[in-house]
Amino acid sequence: MMSSFIPGLELSRTFYDQAVRPIVAGVTHSAALIGAGSEVLAFDTERSTDADWGPRVVLFVPPERTERVRDALSQGLPEVFCGYRTGLGEPQGHRVQVVQAAPWFTERLGFDPLRGVGVLDWLSTPWQRLAEVTGGEVFHDGLDVLEPVRAALRWYPPDLERYVLAGQWRRLARQEAFPGRCGEVGDELGSALVTADLARDLMCLLLLTRRRYPPYAKWLGSAFARLPGTAEAAEELAAALSAGVRAGGWRERNRALGAVYRRAAALHDRMGRAAPPQRAAPPQEGLREHHRRPLPLLQAGRFADDLQRAITDDRVRSLPHVGSIDQFAHSSDLLCDPRRCRAATRAVLDL
Repeated sequence: MMSSFIPGLELSRTFYDQAVRPIVAGVTHSAALIGAGSEVLAFDTERSTDADWGPRVVLFVPPERTERVRDALSQGLPEVFCGYRTGLGEPQGHRVQVVQAAPWFTERLGFDPLRGVGVLDWLSTPWQRLAEVTGGEVFHDGLDVLEPVRAALRWYPPDLERYVLAGQWRRLARQEAFPGRCGEVGDELGSALVTADLARDLMCLLLLTRRRYPPYAKWLGSAFARLPGTAEAAEELAAALSAGVRAGGWRERNRALGAVYRRAAALHDRMGRAAPPQRAAPPQEGLREHHRRPLPLLQAGRFADDLQRAITDDRVRSLPHVGSIDQFAHSSDLLCDPRRCRAATRAVLDL
């Protein structure tokens, strides 16, 4: 009989402490639950247990000890732990992944962060992969490889942060007029579709502004609900975005989006990452008409300009204004392939 649901991080921590660590006690190693899996970002629920879910550990060992450790685990691990099968004896093997650090990071990210992180590395790595490597939990770091890498990848260097934030503001600037423009010509479906796109981009922007890597679509709403700050503020933002997506008319959509625009603008100014704004009035004082049309907008490009002017690294300043891989490519097949992500980013950004 399976036990009641235990969150994956807790289950895997206990699995390492009680079942894995005693077997590898004589081997210098590092152990963690990082990488793929809803439990790594603490989004797992009881529903997660019906698909390849259970106690897991990524075990980093020196190359010369790999086979010996695998053999020891195959002989010593229990078949069942806390009511969940460990996979011992099954074709796919047990749930302890025995790896070396450099190849594992290269497979997940497309580069080895133990050798440093460059501009191409940062901008070609999807937010989901950065979240997977910096999230989860390190159970033990005897090799001293996990904590340094996680610290290095915790967040973008300042100028690259400004570049990525500018890219997200520009995504908003390209479409912010469209919900109203579609509505004016009677295209309510088109207006609703663009509003949904803008809601997604606003969610990503607010997470990025709070220095959180946005996860992929399935967990974006869950991550947004945990937006740093007060619970009340997160609920208000979520309610406004939900109202915009559910609205029956374009004027209501514009009003809901406008409320979130103003909050995003105020947060942008408060965080102080941009150059002093060259604007006639602070953005939170109100929206502006688009050209001479009665469509009040934030004119999001102004914020991208503020950020761009604050970049001091000439190499980052000279990059095309398209942002990171998540901001110019949405194909899941591409974003799940680090080699292709690097090739696409190198081509688009002339790196």
